[in-house]
Amino acid sequence: MSWEWQMQGEPGRIGRVVSVAGSEVVFLHDAPPVRNGNGTDHADGQAGALQIGTLVKMRTPNSVVFGMVSGLSIPVPCGQGSEAEMRIVELELLGESHVNGSAGHPFQRGVSIFPSLGDEVFETDQSDLTLVYSRPELSTVRIGTIHQDESLPAYVLTDDLLGRHFAVLGTTGTGKSCAVALILRALLDKHDNAHVVLLDPHNEYARAFGERAEVLSPENLQLPYWLLTFEEMVEVVLGHEKQDVAAATAILHEAIPAAKKQFLKNSEDDLIVTIDTPVPYRLTDLLQNIEDEMGKLDKPEDTAPYLRLKNRVNTLRSDKRFAFMFGGLSVRDNMADILSRILRIPVDDKPVTIMDLSGVPSEILNVVVSVLCRVTFDFGLWSDSAVPILLVCEEAHRYAPQNSEAGFEPTKRALSRIAKEGRKYGVSLCVISQRPSELATGILSQCNTIFAMRMSNENDQAFVRAAMSENALGILDFLPSLHNAEAIVVGEGIPVPVRLCFEHLSEGDRPKSGTASFSSAWQNESRDKDFLKEVVDRWRRQRR
Repeated sequence: MSWEWQMQGEPGRIGRVVSVAGSEVVFLHDAPPVRNGNGTDHADGQAGALQIGTLVKMRTPNSVVFGMVSGLSIPVPCGQGSEAEMRIVELELLGESHVNGSAGHPFQRGVSIFPSLGDEVFETDQSDLTLVYSRPELSTVRIGTIHQDESLPAYVLTDDLLGRHFAVLGTTGTGKSCAVALILRALLDKHDNAHVVLLDPHNEYARAFGERAEVLSPENLQLPYWLLTFEEMVEVVLGHEKQDVAAATAILHEAIPAAKKQFLKNSEDDLIVTIDTPVPYRLTDLLQNIEDEMGKLDKPEDTAPYLRLKNRVNTLRSDKRFAFMFGGLSVRDNMADILSRILRIPVDDKPVTIMDLSGVPSEILNVVVSVLCRVTFDFGLWSDSAVPILLVCEEAHRYAPQNSEAGFEPTKRALSRIAKEGRKYGVSLCVISQRPSELATGILSQCNTIFAMRMSNENDQAFVRAAMSENALGILDFLPSLHNAEAIVVGEGIPVPVRLCFEHLSEGDRPKSGTASFSSAWQNESRDKDFLKEVVDRWRRQRR
């Protein structure tokens, strides 16, 4: 195709359609590259060369169809700058604007009139990009700018983002925590009475929300043992015990319901108590029930599992690390107060609860996450979704791993239930992970909006591709080369799939997730033995 022939076409023309298959279009790029002074290839003076993710347009008799570049190739390379080279560009169709995008005919996703073979393909200008990426009339929040034109803002659709779950994925160091903080802050700026529960395993997010957050840690958290289900209680009490596990489990199965009934015996409530009913009971009653059952045994050697179980319960009661669960001399029914603090009901100008899990003993961390996820879902279920709640799960692959033998099964079930059924009861899930390939497939597949940041691991890239429900998978080829604070966003929470740059967060609004500076810290000897003594004291007291 000659250069003179191309110049006779309409300004902005960049090729012609040679293949249409479903939502995929292939066109021949008919302008040879012109190298400018700074070494950048531009096509016939275009504002920029075609890249993966660039938007182009095609005209039909009644509409303008927009497509996103998903592939570029030269099947038979010739000499440098040869006009005879065939340049193939692959597109994924995104949507259309009827009557050439005139007033009353905005851009809409989906295509009703497809391009035909031989139709011309044109570059888009700023008015086209504004049409496609314009702010929808629905409730939205701004989170960044469009990569193709950074003068254009990028919005997310609030109800579609939250109502159908979302995920933020990317290699460590790409800005995931800042992206999450930015998205949440944007939502909170528009919704003063939000209810957000953020599971923070590394104590990163407290400073990102300041006075708008209620920070709960083992030092000020109340999560009493009687809120635990039987499975969770067995995990806490028995843990990785290998001796007499079956016998100890059977003993607890009888002793716990009896202790609950003893607590309620003077109540006029006709509540039917099961082993998982969240009602209080006293550990003294539990131990007495174990003691009574042990006294009925004929052989002394049969008492071993009872004695080990009693010792284990007493150890938990005396261990200060477990005070938030087993502490307190009196037992009272304060479940409403506990939920009020965790779920921010009423909000009291603090719409975010940050659960600082960094100080939770590692032996019961998964159990604590299980309880928090479960009570959040159960509240949504039994409140008839009167108070929508967003649960943000940082490092989700730790609690819901793909490996069926890893993690704590009730935690995985609790997260999976929110992912599958949460939207029916006003419970939204935000999944954050640096290793999506290690995350349970069923959970990620339920996230209908995915913010994919830089990923270099091929398994992670393949996993994200498999979870994508959009057609515009070609832009995922950019994942290994994205800058920090950039993301490919696909799903229901945005008008169209897009590569965007997140807004800049000031230093004081960023999570505390920076990498330690070895080069500066190793310049001077600035620590002494007093510093070590302070560290040892915090270590022993489990206080950061």
